[in-house]
Amino acid sequence: MATIARIDIGEGGPVRAVQGFLKTLLASGGVDAVLTPAHLAPGGTVMPTLINDPAALDQADPLSPAFPLNAARLVSRLTRGSTSGRHVAAVLRPCEIRAFIELVKLNQGGLDNVLLVGVDCPGAMTNADFRAFGLEGNLLERTGDFLRAAAGGEPRAGGHGVAKACLVCEHPTPEGADLILGLHGADLDQAIPVLGNTARGEGVLARLGLPDALGAPGRREAVEALTARRTAARDAMFEATRARTASLAGLAEYLSGCVNCYNCRVACPVCYCKECVFLTDVFDYKPDQYLGWAHKRGAVKLPTDTVFFHLTRLAHMSTACVGCGQCSNACPNDVPVMELFRTVAERTQRAFGYQPGRSPDEAPPMTVFREDEFSEMTGEAH
Repeated sequence: MATIARIDIGEGGPVRAVQGFLKTLLASGGVDAVLTPAHLAPGGTVMPTLINDPAALDQADPLSPAFPLNAARLVSRLTRGSTSGRHVAAVLRPCEIRAFIELVKLNQGGLDNVLLVGVDCPGAMTNADFRAFGLEGNLLERTGDFLRAAAGGEPRAGGHGVAKACLVCEHPTPEGADLILGLHGADLDQAIPVLGNTARGEGVLARLGLPDALGAPGRREAVEALTARRTAARDAMFEATRARTASLAGLAEYLSGCVNCYNCRVACPVCYCKECVFLTDVFDYKPDQYLGWAHKRGAVKLPTDTVFFHLTRLAHMSTACVGCGQCSNACPNDVPVMELFRTVAERTQRAFGYQPGRSPDEAPPMTVFREDEFSEMTGEAH
């Protein structure tokens, strides 16, 4: 059974309590810095911040509903090829941990020098909603309000709800973490359970000397209820998206607002190619080509290749999509990219029996060959 300790919550509320936990972790000497969401600039948004000074952790907001980017690629930068012997504790959402594990399997990061501190995820706001949310009072207190609202089953605070990607995410717990801050089912006026989820995590808890917890009462029931609600919403989304994109004409209409800004590509945590074909001269057409297409068809939508861009990304990324929703969060025209990618990814991942980020020991589908797979396509009987 995993070791379970607790973070006692005092008058400062849950955010201050977790700040204290991170200070204790930094002071223990086991890590050289903490990567955590923080707002260092007054009135600024919450962004991933690498903190070495314990005093700077007073601005950390690791439970914030802000999710301006998926930090998996930042962790990969801190760990790829690291030989310094220095260790970083990274406070991450479940989808960030799963994306990071995918990057590790693609040789874009390493697990040796990082302590993964996962936080049970009640969901996060879109960038636009969080900007409004953060302007309405003390941000740390507002985070506490949001967590309490989410614990009550309604993931809203002050009229602001969580992003669509979170409402359909069936992975609300950070199973790949070394340490887990067990928010689900916890009484956030009393204590937050801290679960040692790996041998490394249990060793860290032993060094920190936190008070023991008698289990995590209510967590399993809360997780099961949340997962069931999100799974039902996810399946409804799949059905609606498939209906809208069942034909090429439907797909073109679905993506009609795309302007080829490539924000979704940049925001995707597992899209790691150093050079994207869409940023080369492959699609740099001559003026006569555009005019020729217009003459042949009568009209040609500009910019071109918007549908092809998304189809190419789907071919590359659908097995690795972790459903974080940053593609839609980054879209300036509110194209429902997340819905499309998750819908296609569900089928490709199911076909390969693969769940991205489930284990660093599970090879990505396109890197291995199994003699008995897709026998219904090859006609081979086994």
